[in-house]
Amino acid sequence: MSFGRANQQWATFSRVWHILNADRQPAGGIGVLVSRYVQGLHKPIYHPTSDVGDHVVVVNAKKIAYSGNKWEEKVFTAHTGRRKGRVRMQAFKVHELDPTWIIRRNIYRQIPNNLLRRTLFQRVHVFEDENVPAEIMENVTNVLIGPRPVPKAITDYTEEEKDSFPKLFLRDKYFLKS
Repeated sequence: MSFGRANQQWATFSRVWHILNADRQPAGGIGVLVSRYVQGLHKPIYHPTSDVGDHVVVVNAKKIAYSGNKWEEKVFTAHTGRRKGRVRMQAFKVHELDPTWIIRRNIYRQIPNNLLRRTLFQRVHVFEDENVPAEIMENVTNVLIGPRPVPKAITDYTEEEKDSFPKLFLRDKYFLKS
């Protein structure tokens, strides 16, 4: 069976659904990565005026990570349009109100500000945990690797792995535990 030109063209222009786990990933890195796939920058047929982007599903938005003290130091501002209508909130307060807002904001700001921006942003689906509707999950065909490699937590290791890990020093019998 040959893979004809018509099939190749259909496969090139088709929209693929990707899934990305945001667990312990930086919000800015997620925004950059997802905006590339939504715009279609990863495809060889990309052109700025063409709409060839894919759908991206982001799960575990509640578990994003900021480095350092950014949860307390980062402040999001908005304005109501009225006099003295400026609203300022720290990142952790915004995250408590809506865990998906920070990721959606980063993705939206990474998409170029043109007439396609809102159309492209409609292909972003962000969920605060792993509960994704079945009609969306049946479309997903590709898994995206996050922007940062995540090390295993101490709770992810088994007791055998912890015991076999090389010891830096051995305690003598006179060591006092407090």
